[in-house]
Amino acid sequence: MMNLRHLIFFKELARTQHMAKAAENLGISQPSLSYAIKKIETELGVPLFEADGRNIKLTSIGGVYLKYVTATLNDLSQGNELVKQLMNPNTGHISMGFTYTLGQQLVPELITQFQKKQENQEITFELGQGNSGELLKSLASEKYDLVLASNVEKIGDQLTSSLFDFIPLVQQEIVAAVPADHPLASKTAVRVRDLSPYPMISFSQNSGLRPLIDQILSNAHIQPKIAYEVEEDHTMAGFVRHNMGVALMPYLPLLDKSAIQLKHLFDQPLNHQIYLVIRRNSFITPAVHRFQEFARSYCWQYYTNQERLI
Repeated sequence: MMNLRHLIFFKELARTQHMAKAAENLGISQPSLSYAIKKIETELGVPLFEADGRNIKLTSIGGVYLKYVTATLNDLSQGNELVKQLMNPNTGHISMGFTYTLGQQLVPELITQFQKKQENQEITFELGQGNSGELLKSLASEKYDLVLASNVEKIGDQLTSSLFDFIPLVQQEIVAAVPADHPLASKTAVRVRDLSPYPMISFSQNSGLRPLIDQILSNAHIQPKIAYEVEEDHTMAGFVRHNMGVALMPYLPLLDKSAIQLKHLFDQPLNHQIYLVIRRNSFITPAVHRFQEFARSYCWQYYTNQERLI
């Protein structure tokens, strides 16, 4: 049966159209070259070369076959080069997904600090966003190398604990969001129960934040009057800004404070845990491993160890 080496021999013989030259260029004997070509022709059932005086030339079918062999070998060569690049920890590529809020601070901060190190400057990133459930589904299907998200218990009927490792990174403060002209806007800090008289904008059921928000409200013995359910933080802020309700949401450092006020909650200790999530028992490239270890170390040093929230 033909193999990859036989195809390389065929391509070189087609290029030189001379048995002795091709064998010399390939570093093999003429009988070995002849044997390889015969193996291909026997398997295909057609002649690929024919005599042309003292030399040989491709048959018409051989010419067609050469196009496919050349394309295949080129693709393989490019694939080999890509694998070499991916396995080089200094020139690798990282595909990362993250929840919407993390684009305001954590993700750009991590990438910027990571690439300040000279050995990381040629490592490239491909980024995507979504809610935690969507991100974990994409991680399971290998769209991402890693994601920064909440711990969602299940994807469909499957427990995520059997699919992923959840590595704690940082915590987000949960704050009250109210319109700038709201009665609560003038207060320095509010209690969770202060929100109970007002319609509430909540995260949708498939959001990784929804269980935490429900827990905070339950702890305060509040049955919320949910007016709307939304997918992501900036949509929630937009609804609050237009007086469609109040909300419990992660702190957004870049939010326009003239239109919406974010208030600290002095009676609730729960924060939103953000995890670095990777597939269990799955191969990761050196560049991905390097970024993973950097993110863990950086977040411990500058957030957890200093009791800082994002």
